[in-house]
Amino acid sequence: MTEPTASGRVLIVDDEPDMLTLLTRILVKKCGYDVRQAGSGDQGLEVLALWRPDVVLTDIKMPGIDGVEFFRRIRELDPSLTTIIMTGYATVDMAVEMLKAGAYDFFQKPFDNEQIIHAVAKAMERTELLREKQKFDELRLQLSGEGEFYGFVGRSQRLLQVRDLLRRLAPSSMTVLIRGESGTGKELAARALHAMSSRAGRRMVTVNCPALPEQILESELFGYSKGAFTGADRDKVGLFVEANHSTLLLDEIADIPVSIQTKLLRVLQEKEIQPLGQTRTYPVDVRVVASTNQDIEAKIVRGEFREDLFYRLNVVTVTMPSLEEIRADIPLLIQHFLRRYRQEYDRPELEFSAEAVQTLLHNSWRGNVRELQNTINRAVLLASGKKIEKQDLMLDRPAAEQAGQPVAGNLSAIEHLDYNTAKAAVLKEFTEFYLRRAVDRTKGNVSLAAKTCGIERQALQRLLRRYRIDVEAFRFKNQ
Repeated sequence: MTEPTASGRVLIVDDEPDMLTLLTRILVKKCGYDVRQAGSGDQGLEVLALWRPDVVLTDIKMPGIDGVEFFRRIRELDPSLTTIIMTGYATVDMAVEMLKAGAYDFFQKPFDNEQIIHAVAKAMERTELLREKQKFDELRLQLSGEGEFYGFVGRSQRLLQVRDLLRRLAPSSMTVLIRGESGTGKELAARALHAMSSRAGRRMVTVNCPALPEQILESELFGYSKGAFTGADRDKVGLFVEANHSTLLLDEIADIPVSIQTKLLRVLQEKEIQPLGQTRTYPVDVRVVASTNQDIEAKIVRGEFREDLFYRLNVVTVTMPSLEEIRADIPLLIQHFLRRYRQEYDRPELEFSAEAVQTLLHNSWRGNVRELQNTINRAVLLASGKKIEKQDLMLDRPAAEQAGQPVAGNLSAIEHLDYNTAKAAVLKEFTEFYLRRAVDRTKGNVSLAAKTCGIERQALQRLLRRYRIDVEAFRFKNQ
């Protein structure tokens, strides 16, 4: 028997008092539902005018309006309401016609009590699905441009606060530190700052700090003169000079080496740069925006980040909310990404099924907005019908993954995928499995893990961030 997880509402409509009493006793005492009764279709409509049930159990042959007309009226009042028909032998054909018109199920009297309990529980689930879809559709209609702000979509209180702060910071030239989990839109916030500023006429320059080795990052940021080092066969203008009178985004700044942190501090203090191989300095007018998803304060304690640089960067902090904090915006985001990828893949007819919408609304999005976007992108591309079903979202984790083993150990879990998708899935699961074991063995020591893996420390850090592996958890685990 399926037990209800919450107190649902059931309306029973029947002209037999004994049937009303029996069903009420079953659904109240055994299931805990809130039940109301009506002795005819007319009385049922009176109840519906003042009370909104989740499920209706109705007989067909009744005085006044019969069950067929009553069901038609229900459909007009509330299409999301799920109706179960109770019928005698003489009205089976009528019940079948009502099923074709949208009734959920029917039972011929006399019926088994357990069957009714199970059917009502399933009907409750159906009503919840339909009403979730209804809410989603209503919010979708509200999107129409008003929910978008320089790429941001939503109107939750936390997001509106971020938008207001960005709007107030934009006209200034002060340094801004943007913090938040991976996938929350930190670069989007930086671009909004730039677009609303007086520097918007010039291109914003972005540098992904952990993507470049130390020597290359230094020369990229500050430039160099011909002959400054082996291979420097020409002068190179650095990114600070390229961003003169514009904005420079230092993405994932927590990963830059301490040696470069010292030079960066000088630029922020003196507003001038000194290219490698030169003795003179050059003034620059650059607005620096930095972003990170890491705990910089903890890195300061470990001696991995300069405290004085942190205070120079942290003049104003903008903290991007996780998707969990702005769940009210998920329906708008779903429709926004659906509309984008329908156009990109020329699939204008595609819609989400009610079950797929509920799955998206209630999923735990560890990768935040980026993960939601990627899920919808993949679903629009790969969906085979005119509706995106729950299975098209591919959010169910394979049993092998749930057990902590890589998919590579259970290839049957991905045999239904095309070659490239299957290969990507195996590579992803292998890499995450390998990295977790590596940092677990070294108790969270990244340098030692990199050495045992035979790769550079910065390369390992990049992989750990890409697969959202928290090294601190392994240090804590092994304390």
